[in-house]
Amino acid sequence: MTVERIASWILTGHGPVTRPAPPARKALEIPAFRRWIAPGLLLSTTPILVVVLWMICAHFDGSIALFVTSIDATTFVRLVPRPTAAAAGILALWIVAQGALLALLPGREHLGPVTPTGRQPRYRINGFPAWLVTHVVLVATWALDLWSASTVVRELGAMIVTLNVAALLFCAFLYWKGRHYPSSTDATYTGHPLFDFFQGIELHPTLFGASLKQLVNCRVSMMGWSALALCFALHQSETYGFIANSMLVSSGLLMLYLLKFFVWESGYFNSLDIMHDRFGYYICWGVLVWVPSVYTISGQYLAHHPRELTPMLAIAIFVLGVAALWANYEADAQRQRVRATNGSTTIWGRAPKTLVARYRTSEGVERTNLLLVSGFWGVARHFHYVPELVLALCWALPAGLGHAIPYFYLAFLAILLFDRAARDDRRCHAKYGATWEEYQRLVPYKIVPGVY
Repeated sequence: MTVERIASWILTGHGPVTRPAPPARKALEIPAFRRWIAPGLLLSTTPILVVVLWMICAHFDGSIALFVTSIDATTFVRLVPRPTAAAAGILALWIVAQGALLALLPGREHLGPVTPTGRQPRYRINGFPAWLVTHVVLVATWALDLWSASTVVRELGAMIVTLNVAALLFCAFLYWKGRHYPSSTDATYTGHPLFDFFQGIELHPTLFGASLKQLVNCRVSMMGWSALALCFALHQSETYGFIANSMLVSSGLLMLYLLKFFVWESGYFNSLDIMHDRFGYYICWGVLVWVPSVYTISGQYLAHHPRELTPMLAIAIFVLGVAALWANYEADAQRQRVRATNGSTTIWGRAPKTLVARYRTSEGVERTNLLLVSGFWGVARHFHYVPELVLALCWALPAGLGHAIPYFYLAFLAILLFDRAARDDRRCHAKYGATWEEYQRLVPYKIVPGVY
């Protein structure tokens, strides 16, 4: 086997492939704002912002005002965490362990949605047992004093900085791989390096035949989010001798949400992140660095502020969170059930109303999809985002109203989901045409009925 064949097998999962297909988007079709202004702004600010957020929680008592009034260039440089061997070791062990669980635990093969060029990515579905094994092992080894949750909390800043650098290098590798060793003909190179680095070239890149989106998005990142929530709670136990009910409510709801995510992992492969967003800085750096830095912000705050809620308030927040979790799951389940049965099911006790949408792949093959107009999908086109936002609120409410930092993720998520709803509308209109216009007529609101 030649060196080229070995490299191609590692990078693509199969033998040598042709160069990426000609760009699907002409240079003039990408506005300057999307081509370089927005990517440039985000690339230059987000790597610093994640460090600032950690710094506020770790050194300024979670107070944005205290940070703004106290910080100067010298103090900032002094407080920026440096990479450590311990942080690198924790991250390396985590990535290897999650890769091994994905590869070795039994699981069925799942075919993802057909791509614009008619390909179907393959995934290994074993997220639920991987979540159980991960958390049982973490709790058992912690109980045996084989590791300390406080060490993880102490090294979090160093891990964020290490991930920051490593993820940027990995994104550069993905850009190079997309240009020279794409995993499929879905690779799109626009000729604008900054845009392509930020947005990504490949839709479904693989290494050793494994989906990088599944490994990085699901197992390294989302599983890591759940593990950090557990670590914050265990840190309180080690440091204060108890776990405050505010932490139990916040981390408990978060871990239930992520358990649901892994029970429903195959459904995630129908999401915008997987189906349509390419694997560049926006997604790859986002899940490797933004998720452990920003998505965990309420847990970071609560780890250092053990706060006891009144029993009634704790119960109320938890019940609201569970109700939002159910609504979020049920909305996704309704759409999946209708498509899996071709409409031969019931939604809220009645036969579902659907629209048959026809579209063509980039190779000219006609396909169909069912658009659900019943249940939650008849309330608003993206009503399932409402319980997502309610859940994010429930993770932050146990921290109280004294500081804004625990609510940073909620604010970010609201911006993200409202933008995503608009992007998905534009994409679906371009894909389904008149059928989508009919769906918009039947379901006029994007997210919040009567408002938006």
